Amino acid sequence: MSRRKSDRSGPERVKIVLEDPEDIWHAYNLVALSDEVTAYGSHRVTTESSTGSKVSNRVYVKFTIAVKSVDFDAGASELHLSGQIARENNFAKLGQHQTLHLKVSDELTLEKADAWDDISLEVLRELKDPKKRANKSTVVIAVIMQEGLANICAITEHRTVLKQRVSTPIPKKRQGGAAAHDERLGRFFDQILTALLKQISVESEQPILLASPGFTANAFLSHMQSDRSADRINMKEYQSRFLVAHSSSGHVHALYEVMKSPEIQNRLHMTKFVRETKLMDAFTDLLRKDEGWAWYGPGEVAKAVERGAVGKGGGRLLVSLSLFRAKDIDVRKRYVDLVDSVKDYGGEVTIFSDQTESGKRLEGLGGVATILTYPLQDLDQSDDEDGEIG
Repeated sequence: MSRRKSDRSGPERVKIVLEDPEDIWHAYNLVALSDEVTAYGSHRVTTESSTGSKVSNRVYVKFTIAVKSVDFDAGASELHLSGQIARENNFAKLGQHQTLHLKVSDELTLEKADAWDDISLEVLRELKDPKKRANKSTVVIAVIMQEGLANICAITEHRTVLKQRVSTPIPKKRQGGAAAHDERLGRFFDQILTALLKQISVESEQPILLASPGFTANAFLSHMQSDRSADRINMKEYQSRFLVAHSSSGHVHALYEVMKSPEIQNRLHMTKFVRETKLMDAFTDLLRKDEGWAWYGPGEVAKAVERGAVGKGGGRLLVSLSLFRAKDIDVRKRYVDLVDSVKDYGGEVTIFSDQTESGKRLEGLGGVATILTYPLQDLDQSDDEDGEIG
């Protein structure tokens, strides 16, 4: 597999200010094992008095660690980096264990252990590009529901984050039981509204998407417009921001089909999200036809790239961002090389976030797939495993 000759020089170190949850997500995709990160953190320090008594206190100072583990808390939008102290200070010795807990408004300085590859440089450019920074601030609050179940999510170009789930049993409508059903449904809607109000504000102007099978979403909108909710939400302030759509269920995965609606796409203007959704649909359609134009899986895709079938004239590589966070450095570098090879052949590369519904579908296919320039029929033959990645 050829290695694309490109300038991979990056800054010796880069300072990242975590202004919002999307910055934390990008930082998560930049920090790799063995990188050095400098940030403020807390550390327990034990001192001994002249009388021999020991006192333990926590200090909050700047530490530099060599990263050994990286954890991203999607719900809380926090980044947890653990490692060993790489530079001694007055409170920690070289090699001691230290964990840095980073959240919105924190900052960090990153020094890469290896050269900056093309993927990391692209993430870095997105962090710095004012236009892309403006686009990433687009957030849609979505309530996808069915009777008895509602999932309140925040959707950005890069992530779909479940903020809260509301679940309560709703009795079926039976003869003479309509009143009980309607009362329980009203209380269910009250619970959804309580959860929703935690995620929205008049100042943010973010779109609010309501989706359900049947008329549940419309009924919830009517509930918010009723006198029962008048003292909780001023619908005059929010009315224009609501979008109502149909979904197959109230589960989060049903958001994928909702976001495919042309009306929803036109209203939301989430270009990257929409582009990835359409591309994943195009791949699925070709795969379903089984004519050799679409393949997925590390081995099959690697073989297609080696044969020059993912190149100029329609060739496209679909790859999950999670593969570039592989703990095995060799595996990570092989996927970087795979991307470079496709670009050498003139093909296009789309890197999917693994925290959107499209990206999760790609993850289910092994994290990598391809649309070919010309069809190939034998990529799944097991007699040649040379193309296997990892």
